[in-house]
Amino acid sequence: MSRVAHPAGPRHGDVLPADHPPAPPQDLNALYPGIWPRNARRSDGVLTLGGMDVRDLAEQFGTPLYVCDEEDVRSRCRDYLEAFGPDGRVFYAAKAFCSRAVLRWVSSEGLGVDVCTGGELEVALSAGVPSDQITLHGNNKSIEELSRAVGAGVGHIVVDSFEEIARLAYLTGSDSPPSAEPAFRPNVLVRVTTGVEAHTHEFMATAHDDQKFGFSLSSGAADEAVRRVLTCPGLSFAGLHSHIGSQIFDTAGFEVAAHRVVELAVRIHEEHGVEIAELDLGGGFGIAYTEEDDAPEAKEIAQSLRGIVDGQCRAAGLARPRLTVEPGRAIVGPSTISLYSVGTIKDVDGLRTYVSVDGGMSDNIRTALYDASYECALASRGSAAPPMLCRVVGRHCESGDIVVRHAYLPSDLAPADLLAVPATGAYCRSLASNYNHVPRPAVVAVNAGTARVIVRRETLDDLLGLDLG
Repeated sequence: MSRVAHPAGPRHGDVLPADHPPAPPQDLNALYPGIWPRNARRSDGVLTLGGMDVRDLAEQFGTPLYVCDEEDVRSRCRDYLEAFGPDGRVFYAAKAFCSRAVLRWVSSEGLGVDVCTGGELEVALSAGVPSDQITLHGNNKSIEELSRAVGAGVGHIVVDSFEEIARLAYLTGSDSPPSAEPAFRPNVLVRVTTGVEAHTHEFMATAHDDQKFGFSLSSGAADEAVRRVLTCPGLSFAGLHSHIGSQIFDTAGFEVAAHRVVELAVRIHEEHGVEIAELDLGGGFGIAYTEEDDAPEAKEIAQSLRGIVDGQCRAAGLARPRLTVEPGRAIVGPSTISLYSVGTIKDVDGLRTYVSVDGGMSDNIRTALYDASYECALASRGSAAPPMLCRVVGRHCESGDIVVRHAYLPSDLAPADLLAVPATGAYCRSLASNYNHVPRPAVVAVNAGTARVIVRRETLDDLLGLDLG
């Protein structure tokens, strides 16, 4: 079988899409800092993670496989806590990846946990996360979810609609004259839609007016939401929440959002005599998926956000509220790789080589959904062969089943080789599906030369068990 090698980039005359890839790396065995987990290494060309050889992981646990470096997750938690200091709060956004093991790690490192459904809430509670360190989000929380949150005594509930305020009022007895002080008064944050257009994918932007989240500032809905919360004796108005989107690399959007939220805080103070105690600017901090990405460090984010909020509050004559952030992707995203086995290799003359692996869009939908870009590396051995332009694709019956759109891999690549895709800790397992009735992969945690399953691999029996015939 002839392979198309590109020692210095695509061949002259190759027909490539407009988003053609950069030139191939000089060293195909190199690991680029910031993309791979902090404890990723090469040993005789073989990738190791948390002291574990990926060949041993594949043999013991099978592929495809998510491999998560526990110490990497913990170290990023510590980075954020140190960066925001004792006067700030950091909550892990569980939607990035929610499992009891990971929630125990982040909680033990001192982070709170942000959940957005009743299912995520149950995982957090069953993991032993203190209820007062849990924040409940969601644009359509059911009465059952809100009741569970109130009954469990969660620390904060972020309200997203007038219906939710009414539901909470009902649950706490606020809609009728109280006969006694309520046993538990939920701390409520009002989510504000600031109208900021975040520079990110359309589906990741969450603060412009034309979308489902929050109360609009421009329409006056946010002011009205605060009024309604303040009139409910069973609710405690804690402050304001603003989240402008995801995978954001600069803080310019946060500056505009903070300015507009502080303007609302001024109006609240003038109308009600209340100063907000907490300002939650959400998360969405970007990570590096490719070597072209320049992701900010936690200390840079903290310094910038504190400066923005300090300046806006000082100009408005308000005391600075406690600053809260909710990183999810930035905590767990870089910690994890996806490990695949190569199945078939097909050369398309003049274009590229298609490398099919044993996973695909059922374990990483982000390429198809967001046109996301990833790096990819041969993980099971070293190679001195020249690079060839590849498209790494999955096993599903879809032409859009692409794992890595543009990858340079050694031209001696062969079936049964192992490929590793870094930065797959956030949203890949969370968005995983059983498309084409493919069971979802296991998640294995590695740490200091040991490995254990934290989410087991699904089986065909699992799938058939749901089918009642």
